[in-house]
Amino acid sequence: MQLTVLGAGPAYTNRPGATGAAYLIRSGATAILLDLGQGSFPRLMAAVEPSELAAVFVSHLHPDHFIDLVPLRHYLRYEFDPGRRVRVFGPSGLDDRLDCLLGQPGFSAEGLDVSALAVGSVSIDGLDGLEVEAQLVTHTQESYGFRVAPEAGARGLVYSGDCGRADDLAPFIQPGDVLLSEVSFGPGPVPQGAFHLNSAAVGELASSTGVGRVLLTHLQMGNDERATVEAVRARFEGPVELVEPGTQLEI
Repeated sequence: MQLTVLGAGPAYTNRPGATGAAYLIRSGATAILLDLGQGSFPRLMAAVEPSELAAVFVSHLHPDHFIDLVPLRHYLRYEFDPGRRVRVFGPSGLDDRLDCLLGQPGFSAEGLDVSALAVGSVSIDGLDGLEVEAQLVTHTQESYGFRVAPEAGARGLVYSGDCGRADDLAPFIQPGDVLLSEVSFGPGPVPQGAFHLNSAAVGELASSTGVGRVLLTHLQMGNDERATVEAVRARFEGPVELVEPGTQLEI
């Protein structure tokens, strides 16, 4: 199973080249996408034929995690005759959110087959070689983290989405998993009511659950990258790195 980071930025940043959350996972001929935030569609195009995605999984309804579904829909609708379709799983109301954004009822349905997520394993045709599990996390009214593995019981990838309580992820982390976690507020404290994580929370989660590796993402502007990584390493003895577009990892 291979992870390719297409975008790892937060809602806004001054880092050149940073784009919204988008993580491509491939196993054999199967490819799925976790989130598709602002500006990441061109990197998706460079990495895989978008119409061949088995599914896109959206963690929550903040634009930096789903807004590039708009160019994906346009691509599927206008670059093929007849148009093609991709399955999208996300919180309830994702299709309505896209339709309202464009002021066009049925906009998303002209290229995207949108289904509401639920807690537990996602079972659909076309996921050969990948097991996907969704778990509610504390952030918006309905936010999800995901665990993806090549098969049941195998080492996998746990993606936090945006998460305000690290313990929400613990129940579906298995020892040896790779943890791809937001670390929005770096080594500093998390402002009251922000519902995001910092280095201390990520490091303590990684240590207590026995993950094999930590990948940090979604770092807010103004936080020092090196200090962020070192603050996680102070609590977790395994490998830690801050990912960026182009990061690839075999899991």
